[in-house]
Amino acid sequence: MPASKTQKPAAPTAGARASKPPAAKPAELDFDLLPDLIGYQLRLTQLAIFGDFGSSLADQSISPGRFGVLVLIGANPGMTQSRLALATQLDRSTMVAVIDQLETRKLVERRAAPNDRRSNALWLTEDGKKLLRAMKRRVRSHEKHIAAALGDEDTARLIAMLARIREHLRPKRSDQA
Repeated sequence: MPASKTQKPAAPTAGARASKPPAAKPAELDFDLLPDLIGYQLRLTQLAIFGDFGSSLADQSISPGRFGVLVLIGANPGMTQSRLALATQLDRSTMVAVIDQLETRKLVERRAAPNDRRSNALWLTEDGKKLLRAMKRRVRSHEKHIAAALGDEDTARLIAMLARIREHLRPKRSDQA
């Protein structure tokens, strides 16, 4: 059943600020077609999940994106920045900034790639490995918290449906690796 067009706004999400004290009732808004849009619902859900992630791991000062970068480097030691940029769908200049930040925190180090000295290979430092191990435990707990709203079967179904949407929207190019 489609969502009502006139709804109360969802609870404030990451970065959102309430304009009235918590006791005040927010004015009802006409959201028109927004509640029925997949993209709108995904964005609100992403904001809620990222906000919860931030609360769960606030003491680590690592965003979900940075966590993903650490996971990929940890699972693929020696991968190049270019390959990491492709895997995360970030442009190269953004990836350089991300790696700079992680390198400044002594979590990641760049080394000349053995097969192409013009490229940088990426490795987790010992501090990076230690942080990643601790964060993985907490992220698994965070994921269980999110999945509790759905249960195991619906969680698996949602993940499969999201993958189908991504695959459907993926550009159809012959040069894609």
